[in-house]
Amino acid sequence: MDYYHWFALRSVPLVGNVLFRRLLERFGSPEAVFRGSDAELRAVSGVSEAVVASLRGHDPRPFADTESLALRRCGGVRVVTLLDEEYPPLLREIADPPPYLYVRGSLAGIGRAEAVVGSRRASAYGRGVTERLAEDLARHGVTVVSGMARGVDTAAHAGALKGEGRTVAVLGCGVDVVYPPENRALFRDVAERGALVSEFPLGTEPLSGNFPRRNRIISGISHGVLVVEAAERSGSLITARIALDQGRDVYAVPGNITSGGSRGANHLIRQGAKLVETVEDILEELPGASAPRRCPAPAVPQLPPEEAAVFSLLGAEPLHIDQIIAKSALTVGELSAMLLRLELKGAVTQLPGKYFCTN
Repeated sequence: MDYYHWFALRSVPLVGNVLFRRLLERFGSPEAVFRGSDAELRAVSGVSEAVVASLRGHDPRPFADTESLALRRCGGVRVVTLLDEEYPPLLREIADPPPYLYVRGSLAGIGRAEAVVGSRRASAYGRGVTERLAEDLARHGVTVVSGMARGVDTAAHAGALKGEGRTVAVLGCGVDVVYPPENRALFRDVAERGALVSEFPLGTEPLSGNFPRRNRIISGISHGVLVVEAAERSGSLITARIALDQGRDVYAVPGNITSGGSRGANHLIRQGAKLVETVEDILEELPGASAPRRCPAPAVPQLPPEEAAVFSLLGAEPLHIDQIIAKSALTVGELSAMLLRLELKGAVTQLPGKYFCTN
C-alpha cells in the first residue's frame, strides 16, 4: 500500500489528529481529502477558512517524499492506519488517536492488554516486582504494554517475554531508533514476540517532549495501567491521569514509605487506585483473561553443603551482603567467594549495591 497521502495530510499545518480523523471519516481516504472542494472541506466540523487555506497552500511533498523513501529503506517497519483491522481497537476510542502508527512486529491479536509503567530509577524491589507481575500477566494471556524506558519499563517487557507472552513497546522516538541503547537485544526480542510502536516519523530522536505525548498511546492501547514505583512528579503519574481520562482502570503497587520513589504510587492508592500485591488483583478486574500457561517449577540446584547453606539464606527478596554475613557467620572473603561460585552456576544474581537474590 502507498502511504504517500497519509504522510502528506499528516504534514499539513492545522490538521491535527482530531481533524485528520474527521476528514478521513468524511472523505474515506487522505487522497480524497486533497481532491475535495472548498465547500466540501468547510462542511467538516472544525475546518475553518484557515484550515482550507493551509490545505491549499501547504506543499506536503518534501515530508511525504522523505517519509515514503525512509519507509522503503527501513526493513521490517510497516504503517498501520486507522482503517486497518490491525489498529488497536481500544486506541481508536481515545479523543485523539494517531492517524497511523509505525510498527515493527505485529499488533494483530493483542487481545487483553495491561500497561505497566514506573520509575526509570527503579529499585531492586521495583524491578523484581515488575518482572514477576509482568511474567504472571503474560502467562495468563494478557499483553503487557510499556514504554521501553530504563527501570520499570525494561523489567515489564523482560517479564512478559520470560512469561512466553506478548508485549508492546510504545516509543518516544522512531521505531528505527534504539533507545535506550543498552536495550538493543530487548528491542529485537519485543519485535519478534509483539511489537515496537511509534507515532513519530522514522529517524525521530528521543526528545524529552515526545515521552509525555506517547503516554496516551500506552494507556490507550490498554484496559488498565499499573504503576510500580513513581516519584511525586513523574511521567508515570501523567500516564495514570491520562488513563483515568480515557476511562481505564488504574492500579498501583505499594512501596516503601521512606522512599521518595514510592510516593507517587502510594499517593495513587490513597486517591483510589487499586492496590496490587499479586496478579490476581488485576485479573479479577479483567474478565476474559485466560488460565495461566503451566511452566516447570525452577529446579533446586545441586550444590555442595556449604554452598547450599548460603543458598538457603537467599530468596526472591534481595539481601545485602552485610545481611548475609550476619546470617551465615562467614568472613567477607569466604562469603564473597561462595557467592561468586553460586553466581557462576546461575543459582543467584548480584544486583547493584552488593545485593543478592536467587534466580
